Amino acid sequence: MNPLENVVEAKLARLPVPLAVHLPGGRRLGPDEASLTLRLNELGPLRHLATGQIGLVAEDHVNGRIEIEGRPRDVMAAAAELLSADPTHSASSVPAPLAWWRGVVRRGKSLARHSLQADERQIQFHYDVSDEFYGLWLDPRRVYSCAYYRTPDLTLAQAQEAKLDHICRKLMLQPGERFLDIGAGWGGLLLWAAEHYGVRATGITLSRHQHAHVNRLIEERGLGSRVEMQLLDYRLLPEDQPFDKISSVGMFEHVGHAQLPGYFSKLWRLLRPGGLLMNHGITAGGTRNHQLGAGIGDFVERYIFPGGELRHVSHVLRALADSGLEMVDVENLRPHYARTLWAWSDGLEEHLAQARRLTEERIVRAYRLYLAGSAMSFERGWLSLHQMLAVRPDGHMETGVMRGAQSAFPFNREYIYL
Repeated sequence: MNPLENVVEAKLARLPVPLAVHLPGGRRLGPDEASLTLRLNELGPLRHLATGQIGLVAEDHVNGRIEIEGRPRDVMAAAAELLSADPTHSASSVPAPLAWWRGVVRRGKSLARHSLQADERQIQFHYDVSDEFYGLWLDPRRVYSCAYYRTPDLTLAQAQEAKLDHICRKLMLQPGERFLDIGAGWGGLLLWAAEHYGVRATGITLSRHQHAHVNRLIEERGLGSRVEMQLLDYRLLPEDQPFDKISSVGMFEHVGHAQLPGYFSKLWRLLRPGGLLMNHGITAGGTRNHQLGAGIGDFVERYIFPGGELRHVSHVLRALADSGLEMVDVENLRPHYARTLWAWSDGLEEHLAQARRLTEERIVRAYRLYLAGSAMSFERGWLSLHQMLAVRPDGHMETGVMRGAQSAFPFNREYIYL
């Protein structure tokens, strides 16, 4: 047995789930009876297992170098223990000047990867895989963001509707208000707000599939006089007619950390004084403010969300405040997203045959790992999810001082839960 095999054998003995590793040529590592099996079609992935580079193991599976047999929950329980270190923390500290230089380099890369053209390509890479593929495991409204399990007995579909209503209540939507949904997806929130709260709603997306889908729904439901869906980047939205309320759900993860100041400044200009903004999205867990380590972030970048960048909620709130917006409510929905992702994972597992007919095998493999791996990451606090409600104060600057910065935001949260 070579040194790598010894290392892997020792790791297998400590796993909470019995895992067997079959090597090329017939050699077997691990227990005789196992609920989870990895079959290596070549020896290269053995080093990735030994060193705990779980993201590279995932790439090996997507590209056919490893076959995985077992339940996604067992796969992730084993993967978490195979990691060599907490993926949210740096392995070692670096001198302050080097840390500063790394920050400059990261900012430069972030700016370069989030041009108008790059963001359009990146969004379409992810969302335009196949509407039918997403329909296999999302709820009937195809709401592709964290659900809200108001009570433990809710189904995925019910929890998604509860989330849509939770956002509308927080925004205090009123009939006739101008409402903007940035990154409107397949139109769940856009249509819910129009049909249940009577707003005049505008949605934007960079996905051609989503744009066509939502426009079909608008026509079918006779909402053309009150709802519109545009194929447009948020940076190109005209600012001459500010909106009363704005939502951005599951979108700002695509913005890039170098663009966050400009993103929130743009939203400030799009809001009328006194207007409310709901920014709902994934934030970094732990203390690390960029991609997950152990190759996990690289895997997501390459196969799922090119251009995705996460920041800790503290950094997001600072960028929000620097733009002139005032944070009035923050809610952490991390456990809700773990449950949502397991529901999506279970849905995909139930429809694997259809999924393989709708798209490529490597895409199916990537999404199986992505959904289950993300669920595990939210369970363990490696990722988080925050709803940040902010207001554009209705005051004005006078000799360098803000005067009369008031808003209609209530003195307590009862209005959300009544």
